[in-house]
Amino acid sequence: MAPAEAVRPDKDMQQCIQACLECHRVCLETVTYCLRKGGKHAEASHIRLLMDCAEICQTSANFLLRGSELHTRTCFACAEVCQRCADSCAAMGEDSMMKACEDMCRRCEESCRKMDGGLMPQVPNPEAAQRAADLPA
Repeated sequence: MAPAEAVRPDKDMQQCIQACLECHRVCLETVTYCLRKGGKHAEASHIRLLMDCAEICQTSANFLLRGSELHTRTCFACAEVCQRCADSCAAMGEDSMMKACEDMCRRCEESCRKMDGGLMPQVPNPEAAQRAADLPA
């Protein structure tokens, strides 16, 4: 890896770093909001997803900032988590905080997709999948 002073992120990478850091902040703020609001906003699965999103966004930003060759993997995961988080926020209905979080997650997802190096999930081996399905429950 190059020394820190030699790492010069390009425009897309700089935008992704900023999007990840902003999404991290917004998701943490949204956790606090949701816990105060209660009800469906405070359901464990929604809070867990917001926390997952905040965490992967911070991790992706860190990988990008230090020029890690593995940033494509964290960006791939970040895009997936951001998509799920945005969908979860959208499902909360008309709520300005949920809309703001949804919008930020979608921007971060889009930015991370540019950084993920075209990674695609591996197609499972059909024979292995069948063997797993045949195992007793």
